[in-house]
Amino acid sequence: MGPVENPVNNKEYRIPGEAKEMLKSLASKWEDIDDANSLQVIPLKGAMTNEVFQIKWPTKTQNMSRKVVVRIYGEGVEVFFDRDTEILTFEFMSKQGQGPRLLGRFSNGRIEEFIHARTLSASDLHDPDISALIAAKMKEFHGLEMPGPKDVSLWHRLRNWLKTAKSLCTPEEAKDFRLDSIEDEISLIEKELSGDQSIGFCHNDLQYGNIMIDEETRSITIIDYEYASYNPIAFDIANHFCEMTADYHTDTPHILDYSKYPGLEERQRFLHLYLSSSGGLPSDIELEQLLENVEKYKLASHLFWGLWGIISEHVNEIDFDYMEYARQRFEQYCLRKPALLGSSGTTPDVALTDVAGPGN
Repeated sequence: MGPVENPVNNKEYRIPGEAKEMLKSLASKWEDIDDANSLQVIPLKGAMTNEVFQIKWPTKTQNMSRKVVVRIYGEGVEVFFDRDTEILTFEFMSKQGQGPRLLGRFSNGRIEEFIHARTLSASDLHDPDISALIAAKMKEFHGLEMPGPKDVSLWHRLRNWLKTAKSLCTPEEAKDFRLDSIEDEISLIEKELSGDQSIGFCHNDLQYGNIMIDEETRSITIIDYEYASYNPIAFDIANHFCEMTADYHTDTPHILDYSKYPGLEERQRFLHLYLSSSGGLPSDIELEQLLENVEKYKLASHLFWGLWGIISEHVNEIDFDYMEYARQRFEQYCLRKPALLGSSGTTPDVALTDVAGPGN
């Protein structure tokens, strides 16, 4: 989830000593800073995986300041991704000029360049001009040549998360969410989507808080690569469309509004811009096939974040109703599955449909 600035002074004690020394060392190299020790620490609200702080130093120029970002890795979230891989991805992206530059690493976190751009809001995802920029940036992102094997992670990750969810849940929770039936669901949609797929380097969590825009240059920066991996590009796009239903900065950040899921024309427009952003016009067949694949991968997105919600309830201290969020994602899976998979989507014993929302 994207951080929002919320100034609070005297929070320096939450920055590890090792990080403080690195910050002072960085600041001492900037000639426009009078005192490297006079740093202000501002927690950024809304991050769902790490603690994120903006660090500011006043400069000799009136009303100006130097800024960096400190990210302290969350405890327990390693069940979702490999931290070493995430750090390597961040360093690679930094060298490619894709995100903030890496300024330093300490044992449980890192210091990043402060990007002079604003984080998008929920409504920005529906702005046609901004959405067009996102489509082009996604295409560029998917084309990145990351070091290492280019294996699809989606199905392996879903099964791993299911195993983790089962190990953390109480028997009541496991029964409530019908966890025993989800293995069959994963196998079903994996089989249904096993045809020719375009694979790319995917962000896998492209919600508005992970997208920044420079208002002057109109350039888009994608940040936070914790969940990034090679996957079918249709999954990444489907996940982005699902995130259009969320607003994590309301009094009920866990409640999703599916009336905001993009309509057919909005989806077609996004996909046309995505396919044509690197030159050339996509054929009608190409566009139609991607549109169909994206809608089917929406089911994988619902399972992915449903399992994430169940696990997060047990490992994360952030004030967020993860269980209710998970219920909504599973409910959407059940509602959409018959239309998207048709007769091929029937299994002899699918009890997931009983997960019908609050109070179940």
